[in-house]
Order: sequence, then structure tokens, then C-alpha cells
Amino acid sequence: MTTSGPAPRIELIGVQGIPAIKEGDNLPEIIYKAAGNQKTPLKEGDIIVVTSKIVSLAEGKTVDLRTVKPSTFAKKIANELDKDPRQVEVILDEADSIVRMAQNHLIVETKHGFVCANAGVDKSNVKGENTVCTLPDNPDISSRKIREGIKQLGRIDVAVVISDTFGRPLRAGVANVAIGVAGLAPILDLRGKSDMYGYKLRVTQIAVADELAASAELVMGKTNWIPAVIIRGYTYKKSEDATARELILKVNQDIFR
Repeated sequence: MTTSGPAPRIELIGVQGIPAIKEGDNLPEIIYKAAGNQKTPLKEGDIIVVTSKIVSLAEGKTVDLRTVKPSTFAKKIANELDKDPRQVEVILDEADSIVRMAQNHLIVETKHGFVCANAGVDKSNVKGENTVCTLPDNPDISSRKIREGIKQLGRIDVAVVISDTFGRPLRAGVANVAIGVAGLAPILDLRGKSDMYGYKLRVTQIAVADELAASAELVMGKTNWIPAVIIRGYTYKKSEDATARELILKVNQDIFR
């Protein structure tokens, strides 16, 4: 089967020149100006993928471990998993429940409903050896604020995805996923559509926001300090009430628990 027209193409542009982020920084302005300074100004219809780390730093979501007094339970877990009991205490504070503890891994369900290692608490790219960073309180609201800030600065409508790195059941390695979205539907529902042979799709739902987050990670890297990426050329379904919670499986649908 052949198709006509230009070949589909998506462009990934890393936003360089973003400084170390501190509490209170204006992320929309920083991202907007950095994109312009490198001669790739933001355009109508762009998707901006932003790491949760810089969102958390701007929102002051850091904890000085020297101020943390671990509970007896945190000490017990830390001893079993060979972890810092102070950091375990922070993880427990960010968790609604413990899903699994095995092989030095502490998998929890966060207050947001995400199931991930250590509730997203980590020390990477955070200044100070005794400082850890937690996830934003509400990544969807954070996404909306970034989107609205860029709209006010440039009079353009963009979509925003806040990403974080999660492990995956039955797959080695980690990948970026979306934990916050604004302006785009996180799932592309193809149920009822027909494939190239006319077969009607019955269960296919594409996790678009996760795929956008994962693709952005190829440009971000973990050591390059490129905490924002412009995705240009992807035609997405707009949504004003989007939420990343649509990507979270209900417990009765989760076959891995």
C-alpha cells in the first residue's frame, strides 16, 4: 500500500543555556528566552518536554537530609535495602503505599498515583550532597502554569509535558514517561479505527505523552543538562482539561501487582 504527500517528520530540539534552577525561578521565561537565544524560538503548535527536576527545583521541592529524623520503620527498611534511612523517610513521606521491596529496590505508589522506585526521590543534578529532590506536588498544574506563561510571553499556544524517569515491568533499563501534561490529550484512542487491511482495532490506545517524553530523553541525556526539549512537527490532539492521571492504570487493571 502506498501513500502520497510528504513523509512524516518530527524534530527534537534540545534547549541549551538553561542555568541551574533555584526556588522561585520563572521557568516559562527561562525556557522561552533560552530557545530564542539559540535561534530556535518557540512556535505555535510546539510541544515542550520539561524534566520534573527543574520543575521541582523551581517549586522548592527539595529536602535537606540533615533535618530528617528517620522513624524506626524507615531505619528497618534502610537496613534491609542498604539505603540511607533519612532518604527512606523522605520516600515514605511521599508515598501512599509500598508496592514491593526486593533486591535493594523500594517500589511505592506516590501521592499522585504513580508506581515507581523511591517515589521519584533522588539526588541527581541537585546541589549539595545532603539534599534530595521530590516530585512536584501536582505536575499537571505545573504543566499548565508553564504553558500559560509561554502563551503570555509569545502569544503562541504550545503543549507541555513534564517528564520523569521510571523503570518498567518486564523490561530492562529505564525510560522517560509523562507525569504532567497540558494542552494535549495524553492518550490517542484508536479503538474503532481500521488498520491498512480493514481490521477494526479494539484495544489500541497509544500513550502519546509517554512516547513524547521518551523521545525527548534521547536529546536530554542524563549528564548534558538539557532539561527542556522542543518537539516540532507532531500533530497532536488538543485538550484543555488534559491530565497525566489518564495514563495511570486502575488497580483492578494492573496485572503486575
